Amino acid sequence: MAKKLFLIIGAPGSGKTTDASLIAQKHSDTIVHYSTGDMLREEVSSGSELGATIESFISKGALVPLEIIVNTIISAINNAPVDNVLIDGYPRSVEQMTALDEIIEKEDNINLTSVIEVRVSEQVAKDRILGRAEEAKEGEKRSDDSIEVFYDRMKIYTDPLAEIQAFYTDKNLLHIINGERTLEVIVDEMDAFVQSKI
Repeated sequence: MAKKLFLIIGAPGSGKTTDASLIAQKHSDTIVHYSTGDMLREEVSSGSELGATIESFISKGALVPLEIIVNTIISAINNAPVDNVLIDGYPRSVEQMTALDEIIEKEDNINLTSVIEVRVSEQVAKDRILGRAEEAKEGEKRSDDSIEVFYDRMKIYTDPLAEIQAFYTDKNLLHIINGERTLEVIVDEMDAFVQSKI
């Protein structure tokens, strides 16, 4: 039976990792959740050849090449203990999206079932990341630094977003969830959606 893959994307502060991990905890017999970073670390600790290659990039502080990230994802999905896999934080770029798509087209045993976007406004994302208290200390250097980091992260997310949304919308795979509500409501809605697809 083909594994069902759900990609979960969202801005920093959207809560996507928490949402996905709670759903996987609730259905540990049928659903597993990975974030891209976890998968790379797991591959390294497995002692595989792929892991050794990944380690050589990470130890130099270099970015892990796209092809390796995609191979790691495919390897993680194929080795997943259950048939339904949630991956958050991927794709982060058009290149990542295209690379994964090309491989999944060829893989009979992986079916990209849905791409779930946890959508929040920039203001909500910023409030969650920086915390309300930071607003009062606007004048301090540290606060500006963290705000700059937030905007950098936000830009990395939003720059390719329209193209990613269009690509998956064309494939009838994009499902948008309003991430501005309470955690419980969001998790319940995402959970119900995932369950309806598996």
